[in-house]
Amino acid sequence: MGTDLSTAVAPPAWSFGDNPRLADELLGHVLSGRKTGTSTALVEFGEEPLPREGELSIILDGAGHPRALVRTTSVATVRFDEVDEAFARAEGEDDLSLGSWREQHETYWRRVLGVDALDPATEIVTERFELLDPRP
Repeated sequence: MGTDLSTAVAPPAWSFGDNPRLADELLGHVLSGRKTGTSTALVEFGEEPLPREGELSIILDGAGHPRALVRTTSVATVRFDEVDEAFARAEGEDDLSLGSWREQHETYWRRVLGVDALDPATEIVTERFELLDPRP
């Protein structure tokens, strides 16, 4: 990213989930074309900027190696209880149902955020992306 080599900056690099096994599993879904979306509780961003449409990201595997390049195609902030079936399918996880998405993400955010229960009004940043490299 940049106008020439002297100003080029690599896209941000990150992995899915909170452990190497989950990072590898979700990366596998991206590489197969099954996963075209991800979600993050708004509070997880802290002071970091939210993703923006058109941004590039390098997705790392569980060992921290770069494995994929994606471009963000859309970003929306919605309440936990407003996430819909289409977005749950785009996440590409479990059985692709909204019920499974809610159950798995509530478990994940309880673990990561240290909360007893996820409030239906918790704000969630939903992001859709396209895989640029490698091609599925």
